[in-house]
Amino acid sequence: MRYRILGTTQALRPDGTSLPVGGARLRALLTVFALRPGRTVPAGVLVEEVWNGDVPADAPAALQALVGRLRRALGPDTIASAEGGYRLCAAPDDVDLHRFARLAEEGTRALADDDPAKAAVVLDDALALWHGPALADLPDRTAEAARWETRRLDTRRARLTAALALGAAEQSLPELTALCDSHPLDEPLQALRLRALRDAGRPAQALAAYDDVRHLLADRLGADPGPELRSLHAGVAEDRVARETVRGAPPLPPATAPRTPGKRLPHTAVRRPAVRPGPWPPPTAPVPRPRPRPPLRLRRRPRCRATSAPVSPPSWAGRRTSRSSGATSPRPGS
Repeated sequence: MRYRILGTTQALRPDGTSLPVGGARLRALLTVFALRPGRTVPAGVLVEEVWNGDVPADAPAALQALVGRLRRALGPDTIASAEGGYRLCAAPDDVDLHRFARLAEEGTRALADDDPAKAAVVLDDALALWHGPALADLPDRTAEAARWETRRLDTRRARLTAALALGAAEQSLPELTALCDSHPLDEPLQALRLRALRDAGRPAQALAAYDDVRHLLADRLGADPGPELRSLHAGVAEDRVARETVRGAPPLPPATAPRTPGKRLPHTAVRRPAVRPGPWPPPTAPVPRPRPRPPLRLRRRPRCRATSAPVSPPSWAGRRTSRSSGATSPRPGS
């Protein structure tokens, strides 16, 4: 027989089918037993926790009658009588609450041992045992229920840590967002959300989430974010600035292949830097206008002046003229 108290109290047969337990008082009695499986619970404790201060006039008889009804519902061998009280005949692992505690501890230990894959499997098994609020049929055990709810939240946090270590940041964001909305002042959860946003490639959302947490802590608690949140914020901011700087830098020209002396390289060996595309057709440069040349200045030659003395022709001029006309000059003495 297995028992559930992480939610509405139930008794399960070995095949997993549920047994009808009965009314609220019977479920409260079974819950008190399941909190202490295999141990004797004093009759006074049973009366106090089941009747929640409203103790009947004949408390021992009322308790005995209630135990009898529970035995008829579950079987005669489920509840054993002991000196001064009663005992649930079950092992701790037969109760979901105690099984959850064991698995949660085992999964957390695997995570600490740097084995996120094993931690994820074990913690999933632990969280699957929950099907409602802890100790739902013991309304007076609010402190006890709150303690188990805290352990459940710790286990979910460890499970999400394992998921991020396995690279499931994007898949973890919906659950992390819902948890952060339910527990806005939980800094470890907020840190996990920042890590998930960073790992999912959403630095802008991570920085915005940090600002929201910072304002919330200042408004409600008058405090600043803790060291883990501040360190995550600084890392995300630096990484974003570095990415923007690299994105804005011009690309480096590709390296050319080394040339062997005496050997020509194929045309594919030398890569030319790519020309950045420009507008088409390319704009034509304006044709420069020729500079105006200065006007030509005419040089004035000096005028020739006639002299008053007559110029006699040269002596050879007459001889050349007479030869051309065929006349002979008289010889001297003729």
